[in-house]
Amino acid sequence: MEGEITWSGVLAFLRRRRGLLDAVVFSGGEPTLQAGLVPSCRAARELGFKIGLHTAGPYPARLAEVLPELDWVGMDIKAPFADYDRITGVPGSGERARESLMHLLDSGVEHEIRTTVHPALLDARQVAMLARELAALGVRRYILQEFRAQGCADSGLNMASGRDFPWAEVRDALQPLFQHFSIRGA
Repeated sequence: MEGEITWSGVLAFLRRRRGLLDAVVFSGGEPTLQAGLVPSCRAARELGFKIGLHTAGPYPARLAEVLPELDWVGMDIKAPFADYDRITGVPGSGERARESLMHLLDSGVEHEIRTTVHPALLDARQVAMLARELAALGVRRYILQEFRAQGCADSGLNMASGRDFPWAEVRDALQPLFQHFSIRGA
């Protein structure tokens, strides 16, 4: 594939960047889909880098396997777990995301949990329900992100605006639930 870099090429790049970079974050698509994630994290750590991961948690067993190799995780939770199938179109995705979240919370690895809000998919009531659910499970750092059309292939979602979403009301209602709460992009 054009522009693709081999893992040996990535390691060579990282060797040249020792002392200039602090960390490597495995991201893009869903990294826990990759069978080589754990050895790749170990290889980057052996070069002296801290290791981060961005995930949506669809593969709980793979996440549990890689957690001991990580310093930080950014986890996307898309909806209240009972609503996941509607949002993702993937049966059972809510149970898998919840299981992954529990692995993460039990691991002690530093993390942030975040939800991208598009008002056509989640209204303020659903966002509040999700936040209460996450707080009850033990989430302490929660971020809401306003949907951005950049990179989204769904023209229907791109045409809908989130500008009329009650961001201030949601912030005021949810902030007391978490040690750290913020809204990005709104």
